[in-house]
Amino acid sequence: MRIAILGAGAWGTALAVSACHNTNARHEVRLWARDPAQTTAMLAERENARYLSGVALPSQLEIRTGPLGPLEVDLVVVGTPMAGLRSMLQQLRDCRKPVAWLCKGFEPAMTNGFGLLAHEIQAQIAPDLIAGVLSGPSFAQEVALGKPTALVAASEHAAVREALVEAFHSPALRVYANDDIVGVEVGGAVKNVLAIATGLCDGLQLGLNARAALITRGLSEMTRLGLALGARAETFMGLSGLGDLVLTATGDLSRNRKVGLALAGGQTLVQAVESLGHVAEGVYCARTVVQRAQNLGVEMPISSAVVALLDGQMSPAQAVAVLMGREAREET
Repeated sequence: MRIAILGAGAWGTALAVSACHNTNARHEVRLWARDPAQTTAMLAERENARYLSGVALPSQLEIRTGPLGPLEVDLVVVGTPMAGLRSMLQQLRDCRKPVAWLCKGFEPAMTNGFGLLAHEIQAQIAPDLIAGVLSGPSFAQEVALGKPTALVAASEHAAVREALVEAFHSPALRVYANDDIVGVEVGGAVKNVLAIATGLCDGLQLGLNARAALITRGLSEMTRLGLALGARAETFMGLSGLGDLVLTATGDLSRNRKVGLALAGGQTLVQAVESLGHVAEGVYCARTVVQRAQNLGVEMPISSAVVALLDGQMSPAQAVAVLMGREAREET
């Protein structure tokens, strides 16, 4: 199978490495990097030192840069952050092969409108694409090292789901198929916001009871928003809902969790983001998550508290006090 992965960040590179190491298939994998200097370094060192240091790039992995041109492949995977998805889909709008993206989150809100999920952007920019998303609980470094991982391939098109399974299902990486792309994308977006809240909880040393409560009530928020957008409830008990939330909220490699820890430690938001060196999608999509929820009449108190914290309207201690001061109510 011929696979093109557009974007040589940590996650795009990790999937390229994983596909090359798939012992059940003989894939031709091409990895596109936007930065020519990064491409030159990767070719010379056979390592993506900038985003995935310590992981050797397989000798058969092609590394390219420059204009895409005609993509003579069987599957196109977009590995850009949410901020770059719209422009990439514009370039791919005439592609007739399956296309999938890896980014998780909402696009920043537009003027006089609200931010969109990835499949909503695709419907607006490239409606004729046969497209979907590959998501689920996964740290790029572990995938690149071949540690056991399970992902979900979501699309309304069976051809996309089947292509993603064929490309990436392997002895180290299990890929499940799901046609609920709305639920999968809502889970991937909201879990990043909730991970900031959980990092704050841990940074303030509120205890394991508080962490468990936060994750559980956060899952409820995620599900409410998903249902309002047309998702199925059971999706949120799967890999892209509960699975990704638990990983991102508790894993030490989680960038969004690190933001919460840094804020709890007294850093400013700018300091917290700069210390990462990578994109923390929860910082950029939190406001849109809450905006979409408000537009739909969905209550999301944890996410709202995160936005108030990021905007400097509350201190970490005040955010906790607001959440704990809510009135008693039925759990469901």
